[in-house]
Amino acid sequence: MHEKQIRIGTLVRGGLSTPEYIRQILSHGFESFTITFWETLGGVDLARLADEVNEVLDGSGAIISSLSIFGNPLMDHEKARETNSAWFKLIDAAHLFNCDLVTGFTGRVVDRPIEESIPRFAEVFDPITQKAADNGIRPAFENCDMGGDWNRGDWNIAHNPKAWELMFDAVPRDNVGLEWEPCHQMVNLIDPMPQLRQWVSKVFHVHGKDATILWDVIREYGIGGAKQFAFHRTPGFGDSNWTDIISVLRNGGYTGSIDIEGWHDPVYRDEWEMTGQVHALNYLKQCRGGEYVPNPVTSSSSS
Repeated sequence: MHEKQIRIGTLVRGGLSTPEYIRQILSHGFESFTITFWETLGGVDLARLADEVNEVLDGSGAIISSLSIFGNPLMDHEKARETNSAWFKLIDAAHLFNCDLVTGFTGRVVDRPIEESIPRFAEVFDPITQKAADNGIRPAFENCDMGGDWNRGDWNIAHNPKAWELMFDAVPRDNVGLEWEPCHQMVNLIDPMPQLRQWVSKVFHVHGKDATILWDVIREYGIGGAKQFAFHRTPGFGDSNWTDIISVLRNGGYTGSIDIEGWHDPVYRDEWEMTGQVHALNYLKQCRGGEYVPNPVTSSSSS
């Protein structure tokens, strides 16, 4: 691929079956893969996993775009300590996967306002991000609210632009950024496009997930009623204009991956999951302009 082409890939769960899963879907044309873990690494031997994944990818041109750990490392219990440890282990192992990006949740002081989590966020992530900087790794935080808001929540504070300002002031390193997607903003009735234009320089990774907003339900029942007014969607089935999103990313110098976060769509799910993901893959490739086409050696211009 051209070095400045935005890759389109997907998320895969980290574990013993990861290499075989990638092998089975690689032929569909995925160009990158994020390997994700929930709260802990589950005893996975990262060096062995890297060897097996690299063997599957060999000669395909596809890459591992990032490694992810989703948990709450700000709390003081065993799972939180395992999540914290996983950040360090993934930073150490990233080079084995030939990637420089480790992503996840910030964590949160449970059920306290976001600003009360900032001192603990700085305490936990200052050494993590310093180690990352020393190893040429970029940590990035996903913008999912996990059902929380400014005042209460369980998992993550990195879902609001004001929180991003507080976070980046508390841990002011250039290698620290965001793992962004429009879905999490849309379900909070935030227009993602002005936000993306403002923050694109801090976007290190993009999750390919969209949303559908049912405005008729909002008008009749509001946002706190008995009827669901927003649904997470696979790209190509939601409300976002991904051509515009990719244009903003390119204008901002983004050259990373958009990795589809599947397993959320209310329609293309279960036996239709991979049908939806491959549709999203092909849709996003068209939204980026199709395949890269080099200019002629002799250029032509008109005045």
